[in-house]
Parts: sequence; C-alpha cells; structure tokens
Amino acid sequence: MSAALHDLTLVQLSAQLQSRAVSAAEAATHFIARRDAHASLGAFLATDDRITLAQAQAADARLATGDNAPLLGVPIAHKDIFVTQDFPTTAGSKMLAGYRSPFDATVVTKLSQAGMVTLGKLNCDEFAMGSSNENSAFGPVENPWDASRVPGGSSGGSAAAVAARLTPAATGTDTGGSIRQPASFCGITGIKPTYGRASRYGMVAFASSLDQAGPMARTAQDCALLLNAICGPDLDRDSTSLDMPAEDYSRSLTQSLKGLRIGIPKEFFGDGLSPDVRAAIDAALKEYQKLGAQLVDISLPRTELSIPVYYIIAPAEASSNLSRFDGVKFGHRAKDYTDLLDMYKKTRAQGFGDEVKRRIMIGAYVLSHGYYDAYYIQAQKIRRMIADDFQQAFTQCDVIAGPVAPTVAWKLGEKSADPVANYLADIFTLPASLAGLPGMSLPCGFGEGGMPVGLQLIGNYFKEGQLLNAAHQLQLATDWHQRQPEVSV
Repeated sequence: MSAALHDLTLVQLSAQLQSRAVSAAEAATHFIARRDAHASLGAFLATDDRITLAQAQAADARLATGDNAPLLGVPIAHKDIFVTQDFPTTAGSKMLAGYRSPFDATVVTKLSQAGMVTLGKLNCDEFAMGSSNENSAFGPVENPWDASRVPGGSSGGSAAAVAARLTPAATGTDTGGSIRQPASFCGITGIKPTYGRASRYGMVAFASSLDQAGPMARTAQDCALLLNAICGPDLDRDSTSLDMPAEDYSRSLTQSLKGLRIGIPKEFFGDGLSPDVRAAIDAALKEYQKLGAQLVDISLPRTELSIPVYYIIAPAEASSNLSRFDGVKFGHRAKDYTDLLDMYKKTRAQGFGDEVKRRIMIGAYVLSHGYYDAYYIQAQKIRRMIADDFQQAFTQCDVIAGPVAPTVAWKLGEKSADPVANYLADIFTLPASLAGLPGMSLPCGFGEGGMPVGLQLIGNYFKEGQLLNAAHQLQLATDWHQRQPEVSV
C-alpha cells in the first residue's frame, strides 16, 4: 500500500487512514521520502522531519481513539506566505531569510486543529508578487510536466508539489490569480473563496483588499474538504473577515447540473487566446452540455481594464504594506550604514528583489500628491464598475466559465525581461479578484507541448459550493484531473 500512497487523492488517503490500513506516521514518512527525492523541483523552502513526524504521531493517537475527522493524519504543505511557529517564514524574500514567527497564521492553525500533518513550507514569488515563481529570492520552481517551464505563480511551489505528488494538498494565496493560474499550469485543482471567507491573519500581506487564502489539491472533492476547515470568521484578528459560519461544502457535491446556466464571456475568447487553450476549453464546455448544463453568451465589458486597475491598486497597497520592512524591528538589516536613513535605503535595496521594488515604486507614485486622484481613485471607481459587470452577468447565468490564462505555461526566463508580458497573462483571473468573487481552476485538457490547460469557473458571492459541485461533476465525467506528469511516477 505505501508504494502507492502518493497516487491517492486526499479523500482516498483519508479513507485509508480512517480504516487504519495505513498510519499517519507511515504516510508522513512516505511523503518525506518523495519530497526529498524530487528536491530538484525547488518546491520546498523549509522542512523539519522531526516536527512532521511528531505531528503524524499525534494524529495517530487521535485516530486510535476513533476520531473520524476527515483531514486527520493527511499530509499538507504551506505556501511560505503563511507564518508558522515550527518552520521559518520568508515569503520568498531575502528580507525575511531565517525569520521565525511567534504565532501561526489562522489558516495554518485551523488545518492543524483538523489534524493535518505539515510537510514543510513551499516556494513562492517574493511577497506573492509574480505569475511564474521566478521572482523567488531562493530560485525558481520547475513545472513537473516540463522542467524547462514555469509552474505559474505566485503559488508555484504549491501547485508543483501537488502535481508531482509530493503532497496530497497545499495552501495557496490568490491576489490576482495566484491560486488559479499555477493550478492551471500544473494540471491540478485550486479554489479562491469569496474575499473574507478565509482569514488573512498571519498571511504576509501583499495587497490587503485582494489577498485571499485557498486550497490546492488534485480534485474538487479534495478542495471541498480543505475549504471546510479553512473558511469561517476570525473577527478578533482579521478586520476583513466575514461574520459567516463555516459551511460543509462536501454536501454540495451531489447536485445534478441539469439546467445550470454557464455564462461564456465573449471578452475571454478573443484574439489573445491561443488556439490550443481554446480547444481544451471548448471540449470541457461540450462536456458540460452533455451533463445538462446550458451555455449562455454574456459580456464582461470592462475585462481589459482589469489589468491597469489591478496594477494600480495592488502596488499601492503593496507599497504601504511593505513599508514595515525597514530593518528596524525584524527581517534583514544592512551591515554597513552611516545613519538611520542610510540604513533604511541599504536594507530595502538589499532585501527586496527587482519585481518587489518595481511594484513599491509604482505604488508610491500612484499614491503621491497630485496623482492619487488621477490614478488610485479612478482605479477604485472602475473596480466598482467591474464588480457591477459581474452582477449584471449573474442575472443571466449561475456560473461563469472560461480560460484561466491565454496560454499554457511558458519557458523559464521567456518573459523575465518583459514584466508587462507577465502582467498581461493575468487578464482572465484579475476581474474576479477585483470583484472579490470566488473562482477556481480545474484541469480540462492539454495544449502545446503536452502542457495542462485549466478551466476557470467563477461564481457569485458565497457560491463556493456551486462552483465545487460544477467542477466535481465534470471530474466524475472526465479523467483530465487523473493525468500525472512523469516526475510523479
């Protein structure tokens, strides 16, 4: 059994643990060996086998009492944007190299309380800024399907680790598509819940009005179990947390899709969409029609404006959030400096990478006197209009479907010299992020070079259950989510 543990989905592994066919310690040992055997992917930044095995033994003790919590004993790894007491947290930056938090992020705490076993911390773009995982100060992550290609970002380490079967599940964060896009590029399933459904407490902040935690796993069924644990109010510690009780999303996975209205935005299917990606999306939509769903043509007219709006608002919030990294209280501090101002300058110049510096400067510019009204306020007004476009669309449909990205994963280094090319790749994920809507990616086929293609599903506020059911029903009818890269064999 242990030789095939990594081939099991989270739900299947949970069943093995509950039946005592395998112990949590055996599962942890198996995944530690796989993690170490595939270290060249660059997915993990921090590990501690002593901590991992201690958590597994604690899970076994709970299992022995008859505890049937569905996540009990299942391994997981956390994006290195969530602070943890037991593992260092770097956010992929030299600025936080070696930093250890005195507390756990709420998401980490909730999953630990559910009995999950932490395998380590996962690589990510520095402070979650990027679409390729090439901006990490500790090196890029390789895509398990093709080591010469990016895994997507910023949650590239999470997506690659799940795709390569190094962990059954991982946490990710989505600011402008950073769960959905790497999930698409690596052929796994990931969901960003409605903004405020999962606590941001203990997430190293990038853009506070956009950042949202979410799960990444092999199937929608797996993600439903993880979302059950992650979601819920955290009002005392997160001012953006919604006062809504957690739900059991697994109960939503039995609904027929007959009569489901799936909106197809014309703006998502223009000239910028590569033919191979479109072919995979079209095939998935035909499957939905076979399952009884109805395709409805809709319009999201301000889709193109989402890029300039996002790249004004997100850098503005980043420049504010990252001002705390000044070398005074924690994190990197320059060794040689003449006075306080010189220390600030050298610390930030040495600690931040190019992309982070770029966004801080953009943010400082749009918030500066004389430009705040011209850029930042106007961007916020258009953001409201983008959200209104979605509400108009949802009068005609129940779920919106389309591509996650215009192309499959590109080659490492291919867009490094052109940041704008990276930004343009976010065109289909940004609108839902700006509106605070739930969105997910699930595998729907393959494109150029045999690389995975993800189908994006977007729902109305608090309709995560409907999204997960739509994804689950497609996965029952197809096997795209069961395909695996050669590195995972």
